[in-house]
Amino acid sequence: MIIEIKVPVVGETINEVTLAKWLKKDGDLVHRDEILCEFESEKATFELSAEQAGKLSVVATDKAVLKIGEVVARIDTSILPEEKKEESKRVDTKTEIPKTETTQPIPVLSVEKTETIVEKNYATGTPSPAAAKMIRESGVEINSGSGKSGRITKADILAAIKNPKHKPETQLETQNPKLETGFTKLGTRLERREQMSSLRKAVSKHLVTAKNQTAMLTTFNEVDMKPIMDIRNQFKDAFKEKHGVNLGFMSFFAKAVCNALQEFPAVNASLDGDEIIYHDYCDISIAVSTPKGLVVPVIRNAESLSMVEIEMKVAELAKKGRDNKLSLEEMTGGTFTISNGGVFGSLMSTPIINIPQVAILGMHKIQERPIALNGQVVIRPMMYLALSYDHRMIDGKESVTFLVRIKEQLENPSHLLFGQDPMKYLLDL
Repeated sequence: MIIEIKVPVVGETINEVTLAKWLKKDGDLVHRDEILCEFESEKATFELSAEQAGKLSVVATDKAVLKIGEVVARIDTSILPEEKKEESKRVDTKTEIPKTETTQPIPVLSVEKTETIVEKNYATGTPSPAAAKMIRESGVEINSGSGKSGRITKADILAAIKNPKHKPETQLETQNPKLETGFTKLGTRLERREQMSSLRKAVSKHLVTAKNQTAMLTTFNEVDMKPIMDIRNQFKDAFKEKHGVNLGFMSFFAKAVCNALQEFPAVNASLDGDEIIYHDYCDISIAVSTPKGLVVPVIRNAESLSMVEIEMKVAELAKKGRDNKLSLEEMTGGTFTISNGGVFGSLMSTPIINIPQVAILGMHKIQERPIALNGQVVIRPMMYLALSYDHRMIDGKESVTFLVRIKEQLENPSHLLFGQDPMKYLLDL
C-alpha cells in the first residue's frame, strides 16, 4: 500500500513552508514516527515524521517552498524494514510446535550477535536535532553516539569538540584546493547562492514594514549598573542553589519595564489600523538569536511574575529557541519587546519596533566608563539604553519619561518593589 506524506497544517496564517533538509534519503526503509525531514515556517522550525513503516520515496527536494497539504513523500508500506519483517514472521508463525523425538532444538543466537542486532537500527549514528545543529556549526565528524541504540547526542558532540581527532575539509576547500584550511587566500572569487528561508523572508518583510509604516524615533539614556551587579554578586550563588537558574539582568529589566508600562499605558499599546488597543497586562517579548534567525518568544503576564519565575521562563524560552523547539503560540502576541544586543558586544544601537507594538527597549554592553558622581570623577559599569517608539502613538515627553523611570528603578533596585521610591509609596506621594 502506498501512503502520501503531506505538509501538515502549521497555523491559521501560514500558507507555505520551506523544506529545510531531508534527514532520510530516497529509498530508505523507515520506521513509524521516525523523523523524515525538517520544515521552516514564517515563525518556527518543525519536524515531519513517518506515519507508517515502509520504503521512503522522496517527492519534494531540499529548499523547496511547499503549500500546506502538498505531497512531500510517499511510503510503500508493503516493503518493511528488517525488524518489522521479523516481527511479522513471528506473528504469522506463532503456532505451537509438536514435541516429537525428531524435533531439533531451535538454534539460539549468541550474546554477541544479539547485541549487534539490538545496536544497529535506524537510530544508530543518527544525531538528535540539537546534535545535528552543533555538527553543522562545528564541522566535527562523528559516526556513532552514546544515546539509545547508538544515537548521537549533544554530549557526544561536546566531547568530540574537546578532543578533535582531525578537522574535516569544508565544501569550499574541496572545490578549491588552493585554499588553506580555515583561511581564504587573497584573489579568490568564489561565491554561492542559497534560497532565502521562510523564516528569513518573514523577518525581512516584518522589519521593512516596520520601517516604512511607523514614525519611528529613538531616545537614549544610560544607567549605572553597579547596584544591580552588587546584588547579583551577593545573591547569585544562593539564588542558583535554591531555584536552579542563574540570576541574570533580564529579570531586573523585565520588572522595571512592567512597572513603567503600568505607569505609561500608551507605551504598552498596539495599533490596529486606525484603532489603538490598550492592554492591562504586560506580555514581554524577548528577542532571541537562533541559528535560523531572530525570534521573539513571549513571557505572558510578566507583571504578575516574580524574579524567579521570570528567570525560569527566560531560560526555558532561550533553550527552546536554540533547539528550534519554540511553538507558534509561544511566539505570538506580545505588547512590548526587550532586545539585548549587549551579549554580542553592541555598545549602542537603534532597535526596530516589533509591529504592531509601538515601542522596543534595547539593552547594550556594560562597559566601565568615567562619570561625574557627587562632584567626583569615578569609574562605573555603565550601559546605554535605547527606546525606539512610534511617534504617532507616543509623544517625546512620554517616551523620555518612560526611559528615565526604568533608569531610576535599575539604579535604585528597591524601587522595583513598587515601581517608585518605597517611602513615596508609603506616604502616597
